[in-house]
Amino acid sequence: MTTFRTFHRFTNGWMIRLIAVLTAIMGVINVLSASTPAMADRLVVLEQFSPLEVRRSSHLTAALAGFALLVLAGSLWRRKRVAWWITLGVLVISSVSHLLKGLDYEEATLAAGLALWLAFLRPNFHARSDPPSIRQGLVMVAVSLGFTLAYGALGFYLLDKHYGVHFGFWPALRQTVVMFTQFYDPGLVPKTGFGRYFADSIYVVGAVTLGYALLLLISPVFLREPATSAERTRAKSIVEAHGRSPLARLALLDDKSYFFSPGGSIIAFVAKRRIALTLGDPIGPQEDASACISAFKTQCAANDWEAVFYQVRPDYIEIYQAAGFKSLCIGQDAVVDLAAFTIAGGENKSIRTSVNRLTKMNYHAEVIAPPVAHGLMAELRAVSDEWLTNMNGTEMRFSVGWFDDNYIRDGAVIVIRDPQGQVNAFANIVPEYQRNEVSIDLMRQRRETENGLMDFLFVSLLQWAKDEGYHSFSLGLSALSGLGEHSDDPAIERAMHYIYEQVDQFYNFKGLHAFKAKYHPNWEPRYLIYPNAASLPAITLSMAQAETGRDYFWNSFLPKK
Repeated sequence: MTTFRTFHRFTNGWMIRLIAVLTAIMGVINVLSASTPAMADRLVVLEQFSPLEVRRSSHLTAALAGFALLVLAGSLWRRKRVAWWITLGVLVISSVSHLLKGLDYEEATLAAGLALWLAFLRPNFHARSDPPSIRQGLVMVAVSLGFTLAYGALGFYLLDKHYGVHFGFWPALRQTVVMFTQFYDPGLVPKTGFGRYFADSIYVVGAVTLGYALLLLISPVFLREPATSAERTRAKSIVEAHGRSPLARLALLDDKSYFFSPGGSIIAFVAKRRIALTLGDPIGPQEDASACISAFKTQCAANDWEAVFYQVRPDYIEIYQAAGFKSLCIGQDAVVDLAAFTIAGGENKSIRTSVNRLTKMNYHAEVIAPPVAHGLMAELRAVSDEWLTNMNGTEMRFSVGWFDDNYIRDGAVIVIRDPQGQVNAFANIVPEYQRNEVSIDLMRQRRETENGLMDFLFVSLLQWAKDEGYHSFSLGLSALSGLGEHSDDPAIERAMHYIYEQVDQFYNFKGLHAFKAKYHPNWEPRYLIYPNAASLPAITLSMAQAETGRDYFWNSFLPKK
C-alpha cells in the first residue's frame, strides 16, 4: 500500500508539471497563431458565417489568452487553486477564439483537450492564494474595466480633434467599448500622432490594470499579523524544553512566525514572498523531526510557499533528503572545546599579549546576570548606536538578534569596562538550553577602543564559560568557509568558493574566519536545505529581505488586510 501511494504521488507530481509546461506551450501557440493570417481555404468557409469584426476580435482574444496562459503556467506548477479556475476558463475561450479567427481546429482541439485534462486533475490543485489579495484582485478587475472605460470615453470626448470623427459623450463611450472588445470595425481614423498614441494607450491601461489584478489573484498567502502572545508562550516552553542550538533563542524573537506539529515540535520561520525561511532545525522531540518536517512542507505547499531551512546541523540531513529536499553546505560553525581552551603556548602569543596589556591598563570584564539594570541598558544602547553609526549600517534580523530592550535585558551580558569604568564593548550571552554549550549574539564596541579589545572580550568570556562548567562555546557560523576547495566538490559549492574568494574584498569573510580560527575551534558543517536549484535565486532574495527586515517591491503592493 505504501509503495502504491508513493507511486501515485510521483505520477501525480509529474502530471502537474507536464500540464503546467503544456499550458505554457499553449500560450506560445496562441500568440503565434494570433499573429499569423488564417489559411485561405478555411477563410473562405469562415467568411460565410463569421463577419470580419468577429474574426479580428478573435485574433486579439487568442493573443491575450496566450499571454495569460504564460503567466498562469507557473502557478499551475505550484498547484494554485485560483490558477486552475482561471486557466480552465482561458483555455475554453482560447478554443472558441481559434475556431472563430480562422477555423484553426488543431489549436482549438489542443486547447479543449488541455482543458478536459485540467478538469480531471482538479483535486491536485489545493494551494491557496492570499485571501485579501483575491478580494482586492476581484475589485481590481472591476476597477480596471471601469477605469479603462472612463479613461477612453473622456479621452475621445476631449480629444476628438485628433480624429476624423466628432465624438459626443455617448459616441465616445461607445468608441471605447468598441476599442476594448473589437467586435466590429470601429472606423477609427487618427489624424495626429497623439491620436494614435492615445488609442494605443487604452490597450496599455487595460492590460496593465488587468495584469495587476491577475497577479493579485494568484499571489501566495501573505502573513500580515505577528505571532500571538499565546503562540509565543507555547513556543517558549518548547524551546526551553528542547533547544539544542544557539539559534533556538533567536526563534523567540518578534520577527518569527510559528508552525506547531502534533508531535510537540516547533518550526520558527519568516515568510517572504513565496519562501518560508526557517532558522535551524525543528525544535522538539528528536523522534518527531521527520513528521514535523513533512507536515511543515505540506502546510507550505498549501500556502503556495516553498520550505527552506537555514543553518541546519548534519543530524537530520537524511530526513530532509527523504522528504524531497536538497542540501547545500554553506559554511562551518566554530565550536571551542572549553576543556582544552588555553591561551598558553607560542601559537597564542598575540592573544596573550593583548590580554595582558589590557589587564595591566585596568580594563576588566564583568558578566551581568539578568535582568540587566536600566542604567546599564542605557550605556549598552549608547555603545550599540555608536557601533551602528561607525559601521554605516542598520540592525540585521532573522539569523541574528538586534538591540531590543527586552531581548538584551532578559539574558546575561558580558561588558568590558575601561580604567574609568565606562563600557567600551559588550556581548549578549545566548544559552542552548538542553546542550551544555553557550554562545553570543550581538557583539559591539565603541568607535575608539584599544587594539585587542575583542580578544580581551572573547578570552574573558571563554574563561567565564569554562568556570561555569560549560563544555563548549559556539563562535557562530563562518560563512562559505571550507567549500569547493577540491575539484570533486559539487559545482555549486565550487561556485560559492569563487564567491568566497572574490567578495571578500567587500565583506571580510576571511578576516572573520581567521579571527575565530585563533581560538582553535572544531569546525562543524552547517547546511541550507532547499527544494530545488531553480529556487535558489528566490531564496537569496528572501534571505536578504529577512535579514534586513525589508519587503522589496512585491509585498509593498499587496493589500495590508
